[in-house]
Amino acid sequence: MPNLERSTLRERALVALRTAITAGQYRPGDHLGEVEIASRLSVSRGTVREALRHLQQEGLVVAGARGMLRVRSLSAREVRELFQVRGALEGLAVAQIIESGDREAAVASLRQALDRLEATFDAVDAFEEQVEADLAFHLRLCELSGNSMLLQTWRHLEGPTRVVVMGAAGDRRRVTMSAAHHLPIVEAIERGDVDAAVEVVRAHMAAAIEQLQ
Repeated sequence: MPNLERSTLRERALVALRTAITAGQYRPGDHLGEVEIASRLSVSRGTVREALRHLQQEGLVVAGARGMLRVRSLSAREVRELFQVRGALEGLAVAQIIESGDREAAVASLRQALDRLEATFDAVDAFEEQVEADLAFHLRLCELSGNSMLLQTWRHLEGPTRVVVMGAAGDRRRVTMSAAHHLPIVEAIERGDVDAAVEVVRAHMAAAIEQLQ
């Protein structure tokens, strides 16, 4: 039971810290002090340390000078590279979805993800839900590819993507999370033209770079 309790506390601390970062309570570049966080969450410094280590693995937190941990901040070049890599991965995903022979079911699943995006886009004080809906669409796209290594690689980029979205100006970042911005991807898959679908994904990521920098 003590081990279970410790595991539960670590998980709660991890969720609380991740939420604080993705909700903008901690901004890119902010220092994450173990003592302050442990006091605020009423947990031990060791529990906080383990949670922060996990967030480092997710790409949300980085070690700076003298090992001090900070919320990750990406340069313009890193943002560009991030979305270029995502474009390559998700371009491969749409190609494999089209070539799988189960395109109709994939399109139906992605349209459900679009509905979630539509539902959150105009909601008041729903930015976190918008971010989650946006990421859920792209995650579903990778899942539907059936390529486990592609999916695993995409998940490593999820944390840095969150940091970029949270650091962008409000109106500009909302544009990238609209259902309308994602619809061309679904329509391209539905048509079954691999080359066109891959190009649509690349254009989607290029637009994200423009809006988020």
